[in-house]
Amino acid sequence: MARAEPDPARRALFLKLAAAAEEQAEHWRAHAATASGAPPRAFRPSLRARIVARLVRRFGPRALRGVLAAMKLRGLSTYGSSVNTPGHAMPTSATDIGARHRTSVGGNLRAAVFGVNDGLISNASLVLGVAGARAGSVYVLTAGAAGLLAGALSMASGEYVSVRSQREMYEYQIALERAEVAAYPEEEAEELALIYQARGVDIEQARGMSRALLAHPEQALDVLSREELGLNPDDLGSPWSAAGSSFLSFAIGAAVPLAPFLAGLRGVEGIVAAAAATLLALIGVGLTLSLFTGRSAWRGALRMVLIGGGAGIVSFTVGRLLGAVLR
Repeated sequence: MARAEPDPARRALFLKLAAAAEEQAEHWRAHAATASGAPPRAFRPSLRARIVARLVRRFGPRALRGVLAAMKLRGLSTYGSSVNTPGHAMPTSATDIGARHRTSVGGNLRAAVFGVNDGLISNASLVLGVAGARAGSVYVLTAGAAGLLAGALSMASGEYVSVRSQREMYEYQIALERAEVAAYPEEEAEELALIYQARGVDIEQARGMSRALLAHPEQALDVLSREELGLNPDDLGSPWSAAGSSFLSFAIGAAVPLAPFLAGLRGVEGIVAAAAATLLALIGVGLTLSLFTGRSAWRGALRMVLIGGGAGIVSFTVGRLLGAVLR
């Protein structure tokens, strides 16, 4: 990491953390030798560690933060640090550290809007493609309902696996950190102080802060998880909740192009109504997303209409061509 890191401050941090890790390794080597009466085998990096090291040298540490976090590498939180940025004070408690990164209501709303948008465009394209092939309304409804269910289940299962995997990784890493805090708190305090120093804090002040935090084990665990590993314990969301939200948001969007056919419209009327409903929903998505981008609301709406409308036109055209060929 030190050799691949271009920033001098972070490079120095990783070198110091490497030295601290060697001290900890020596502690465990001595412990193992005492327990077994024989020196432990020489350390050899695992295949995974060697592969990741090559990737770090090729792509840089920042690009591989997620992989490095899973390997419990220290100091990753410095890549997301804004301590030296005006307007952000140095965190002094577990409550402060990482607070500005926590998932908010706005973040959940944005994710829901994207889920609706995915369902809207994918199922509208499916419905218009089948309708373009001049299939009967029963077939259009069947394809649309199948697309809604398949897409919503796929989104939900994918989100469940993603959140479940992230949660397991967090729980495993935090459990390891808890064991290390109990085994050698002084070394953990020094590692935390080195991270603060890399962020511009005087080393003595950083040591005082880290030792004060280590006096409270649970608070210290929270801080170390954030600062050493770049993990946020507050991100341990429910996989079932995430899966349910993804299923619902996708299904809502996917139901829009189906609504006219469910209302009894058939043929050209149904196709026009489905396209109109989809375009109106896309305008709503574009307007909503502008709340997060800060850009022009109508420009965002137009962009969504062009993207979704283009997908629908291509799907309808391909369906019409396939319908003509296969008949």
